[in-house]
Parts: sequence; structure tokens; C-alpha cells
Amino acid sequence: MEGNVTLSAEKGIGTIEFSHPQSNSLPGAVLQLLADTITKAGKDDSIKVIIISSAGDRAFCAGASFEELTSIENEEEGKAFFSGFAKVINAARKCPKFIIGRVQGKAVGGGVGIAAATDYCLATKYASVKLSELAIGIGPFVVGPAVERKMGASAFGQLTINATEWMDAEWAREKGLFNGVYDNAAAMDEAIMELAEKLAASNPEAMAGLKSALWEGTEHWDELLMERATMSGKLVLSEFTSNAIAKFKTI
Repeated sequence: MEGNVTLSAEKGIGTIEFSHPQSNSLPGAVLQLLADTITKAGKDDSIKVIIISSAGDRAFCAGASFEELTSIENEEEGKAFFSGFAKVINAARKCPKFIIGRVQGKAVGGGVGIAAATDYCLATKYASVKLSELAIGIGPFVVGPAVERKMGASAFGQLTINATEWMDAEWAREKGLFNGVYDNAAAMDEAIMELAEKLAASNPEAMAGLKSALWEGTEHWDELLMERATMSGKLVLSEFTSNAIAKFKTI
């Protein structure tokens, strides 16, 4: 399997890192592993706070695997494909531990969804964001609830409609996706560890209660995000999307 997810823990801080050679794009198997790893870390009593990061320097996550996207042949496969990010988002929202996002570079589509699913997210100035789904005839239906919850309907609408334009990290901070933007990864990592160490020394019961309160109103997302995955799974089979993907593959 191309790509991987690792979990390491030290002094109450659990670090989950995902990776894939194609700009950290994520096929279904890696998405499942990421969701399972978040759940595992959430149940580990030795872990008090979680950091989600990706490998490499300038690409946080290029979204779902384009190679896997192009291989979808029916609605069931489409639903299974798009449910990958649904599982990750739901695992993050149901995890009783606070999750800190580490976004060192560009985030596209589902990568924006992962950032939005964290409870506190720090980034470098290189972390531009884009929801490119409409450009190939589908839409960010699965990640939409998480992105809209974090950034608001106006910013979500801007990213969704202007699907080919990158928005810079400072814009994402102003809209609430990022809680801080740093000039380089070293400065970002220093801030992340400072916060993680404070949280690791905090009352676990209080943090679990706050986490639940912060995500209040999302209890229906298990069903909602799977419904959205079904919508995307149908659209990806449309003639418009097939033609758009074919054009993209020739570029």
C-alpha cells in the first residue's frame, strides 16, 4: 500500500503523521487507517492531546487520491471512495481528546476538511487552501459541514464557488480555519509543542467535556456525511465529470 499513517506518543502527546508520495494525497486504505488511528489514540489513556500532521515540507494534503477517483465504475464504489474523508472527520469530532492540526503546506479538498476537523490548527505561511471539487464537476459535499462549521457559510461558499483559486494562509486564518500562521515550520512546531504540553498537563475530564461542548450539534454527522458521500459518488459517474477528469489527465 502506497502511503502510511504512524502514531507516536511521548509525555502525554500523541502525534499522528500521514504520508503519501503524491503530495500526501490519500487513497481509501490510508484514509481508513487514519480514521482508525485517531480512534485508537482517543482511547489510549496515556495520550492526553493529539497532533495531526503530514510528512514533507510544502504539501499538507492534496486531497483524495486522483488515481483512485478515476477508477470508480459504479455508485457503490463512488460512495465508498468519498466516505473515506467522512470517516476521518467523524473520528476526529468523536475523539475525546483535543486535536491540534499541523499544516505545513498547501491543502486541497479533503485536506482542507482534515484541517477543519481539528480543534485548534496552526500553519505556516505556505499553507494555501483550495476546494477544487467543482472544477471537475462534483463538490466538497463530504468536507463541507466541517469547513462551514469552522469558517462560516460565506468563506465556505467562496472556496466552493471559486474552485480554481488558491487562498493564502493569512486569509484562512482570518476566516477561522487556522488559529495562527508562522513564517516557517520551526516556529510553527515550537508553538504547537508549547500548546500541546499545556494541554497534556490539563484535566482530561475537563478537556473531554469541552471537546463535546465545542462539537455540540454535530451528532447527526455519521448519517449526514455518508449521505454526502452518496451524492458525490453519483456525480463522479456523470458525463461532465468523466470529461473533466479526462481533460485533467491530459494536462
